[in-house]
Amino acid sequence: MTSDRPGTARPARGSSAIGPRPRPPRHTALASQRGRLTLALVFILLAMSALAGRALQLQAIKAPAYAASAAKKIQQAYDLYPDRGQITDRNGTVLAASEPAVLVFADPLMISRNGVDERVSMGPLETQKAAAAPKAIAKVLARYLGGTPEDYREMVTSRKPDGTLARYSLVRKHVPSYTYDLIRKALAAGKWYGINATHDPVRTYPSGTLASNVIGFVNQDGVGAGGLEYSLNKQLSGTKGRESYEASTYGRIPLGRDTLVPAVNGTDYTLTLDASMQLTVQNALASAVANTRAASGEAIVMNVKTGEILAMASMPTFDSSKAGSATGNEMINHAVQDAYEPGSVQKVLTMAALADKGLVTADSHLVVPPSISSGGGTIKDAFSHGTLNLTTRGVIAYSSNIGTTLLTRKMDKATLARYLRSFGLGSTTGIGLPGEATGSVPGASMADFTRDQISFGQGLSVTAVQEAAAVAAIVNGGVYHSPTIIRSARNGDGEQVKVPGSASRRVISAKASAQVRDMMEAVVTLEPDRAVKGYRTIGKTGTAQRIDPSCHCYRGYTASFVGVGPAENPSILTYVVLNNPVKGHEGSGVALPVAQQIMSVALPRYGVEPSTTKAPRAVLEYQP
Repeated sequence: MTSDRPGTARPARGSSAIGPRPRPPRHTALASQRGRLTLALVFILLAMSALAGRALQLQAIKAPAYAASAAKKIQQAYDLYPDRGQITDRNGTVLAASEPAVLVFADPLMISRNGVDERVSMGPLETQKAAAAPKAIAKVLARYLGGTPEDYREMVTSRKPDGTLARYSLVRKHVPSYTYDLIRKALAAGKWYGINATHDPVRTYPSGTLASNVIGFVNQDGVGAGGLEYSLNKQLSGTKGRESYEASTYGRIPLGRDTLVPAVNGTDYTLTLDASMQLTVQNALASAVANTRAASGEAIVMNVKTGEILAMASMPTFDSSKAGSATGNEMINHAVQDAYEPGSVQKVLTMAALADKGLVTADSHLVVPPSISSGGGTIKDAFSHGTLNLTTRGVIAYSSNIGTTLLTRKMDKATLARYLRSFGLGSTTGIGLPGEATGSVPGASMADFTRDQISFGQGLSVTAVQEAAAVAAIVNGGVYHSPTIIRSARNGDGEQVKVPGSASRRVISAKASAQVRDMMEAVVTLEPDRAVKGYRTIGKTGTAQRIDPSCHCYRGYTASFVGVGPAENPSILTYVVLNNPVKGHEGSGVALPVAQQIMSVALPRYGVEPSTTKAPRAVLEYQP
């Protein structure tokens, strides 16, 4: 049978053909391959989409966060410490300064591996050297810091509470920088690691005890804890700076980001104090306190015309660099912190008020009886006498409590209280020293007997700096200058800084001031040995019963003397106070000689020319 198509043979129906099986159609195989490719492409596209999404997340959405995290990990920073400001006297003598020093500390973990990074395995030689490191480093520390190596073994092997090695262990504070340089060189020579240091300057007081009660001191952390160091701590401290940079395990990255905020050094202060005068005053006061066995004493030298404090001494005293061993009494600045009843020096203020109101002159006459009654008690003088006929000048020269009381009774109490306030009593002077007491002045409603007491220096309290400033104003033509102890200041950039100046005000008339000076000169001319050689001076003694807080009663005395020179043109004031002296208690006997000694140095030192005129004859008594 022939095929329907040419060239094709068809087998006969029912017969069997021998040969290969027929192939599936070609389009079926192609479809299968296409499906697998499609599936692969889908997977690839999905994978690429996931990668693209992750890339988008990393590079766009979370990029800032990851960048910040990475930057933080490589960012290193440390503080830059300023130099604490200097304190000098008016002539540039350094009273307080800071010397370079460091705090030395150990890293016990680093020492245990002798500087080998924790992520690195140590070889036999490194392990052997690391084992010897604690002992070797302890020897170096002992060589330069003193003591024995055993004193440092615990520091270089210190552990945390959980038993792991610590990363920080204090070795020594306030180590001079040159000493640490020697330690560092010795460690480098032996290739020992794990000892570091931070800024920790030492505050020094080159003059020891000189003006220490004024200057104060700093604590172990370098913070002002007394005197001007305390009250000016913020300005003296300056402002810390900071440097930050990028670093890897192997140190600073050369082209990494670096930010620097410089430290600003503390302000330098120049005081009104004169170191040489201060030394003279301290020595004189120390001798007086020792000779009289007084509990304490204070002395002030003041420029009458400006209010500047040239010297301010307090005894007993201490060394500012050894404040930790000082007693409470030694650290007190008695000139500003002690309030006491001033005694007869207060009569200068009483007479100034009376003279300014026109109630008295130096030549006013007064009959002074042996005693007078006051508040149920009796007022007497320190010396026994009958009836005296005294001028006001004589009342002051003889220091008559009775005479002063009788004269003060001419003034109403409100006016007296107002004058005392105007003289600066009852409030701080603003001198800027910490712990300044205000003292206490009764008001206009005071009792009559209180007025009587106040007139001669009892029944009120003052500080030495208050009383000195008040007397200075009275003799200075009646113009008050608030006392100052800071002369000038410069900040860390060397620029002048404004400091509080002396506030001035008139408190009495020039005429009244001249009358009081006349009265005060009679105090000096009363006894020839009270004069300062070559100068006419004026002054007033003070002897007051002292209140004992333990019994709220009078027990002991406060002896004092205020001297001013020259009488013709008052320039320098000296005020000496001895608290509770045992060997002698009168101001004329124990305080006056000290003030006289100080004045004999101060007047020529500050260019005060000797007097060319003699003191006028003082009329102290009159014939009725």
